Amino acid sequence: MSALAAFAPLVDLVFPPRCPLCGDPLAAQGGLCVECWGKLAIPGEPSCALCQRPLGGETAYGLTCAPCLAQPPRHDGIAAATLYTDASRDLVLAFKHGRRIGLARLLGRLMAAKLAGLEGEWLVVPVPLHRWRLWRRGFNQSALLAREVGKAPGRRVIPDALIRVKRTPTLGGLGRSERAKALKGSIVAHPARGAALRGAQVLLIDDVMTSGATTEACLAALHRVGAKRVRIVCFARVLDEALPHA
Repeated sequence: MSALAAFAPLVDLVFPPRCPLCGDPLAAQGGLCVECWGKLAIPGEPSCALCQRPLGGETAYGLTCAPCLAQPPRHDGIAAATLYTDASRDLVLAFKHGRRIGLARLLGRLMAAKLAGLEGEWLVVPVPLHRWRLWRRGFNQSALLAREVGKAPGRRVIPDALIRVKRTPTLGGLGRSERAKALKGSIVAHPARGAALRGAQVLLIDDVMTSGATTEACLAALHRVGAKRVRIVCFARVLDEALPHA
């Protein structure tokens, strides 16, 4: 029995397990209640062969979505644990702004599950925060998620592979072109990590993927130093058109 397992009964006594979304009692720490599990939207098949955007129809396997046909992506696939809904948003807000960093394990496990069967050696790289935002928040949520995703064999986490050299405004409320303009030149590869990234397969980790402007800035930085492949892994992906509507 591990030391952590030995102390689990004491932790449960002091902090009774509760669902982080609704507060209902749980049998064990680190999960959601049955009702809240049902509120998460898990992307599945069929999906776009290039970006994994969920597609409708039973004959859609192997097809490419309209956005990828119009502009083929520079990445090598997107693995999203959930689609962005009220439930996933509340989890992210509690994790990132509510400072409930213990949720990293739950969110990271859901992300890692989308990479089941992934073979080969991969570097796990989080989307960076500017040093002033990191100082204010006290942690980089993407780095905590990267640590969980990087626990699988064949993966090495490099938390400072990318650095944000320019302070950018909050991107909420900005359009796609405005986001891209704000992020231009803001993210570069760490000078000391270029050799490790050159020719490497990279898992780029983020908590939420919205317009893709941030990941595009990271992709550009990784490709500039010669990364061979880059797959994007996020907890929640904003794809309103992929959600079922009543």
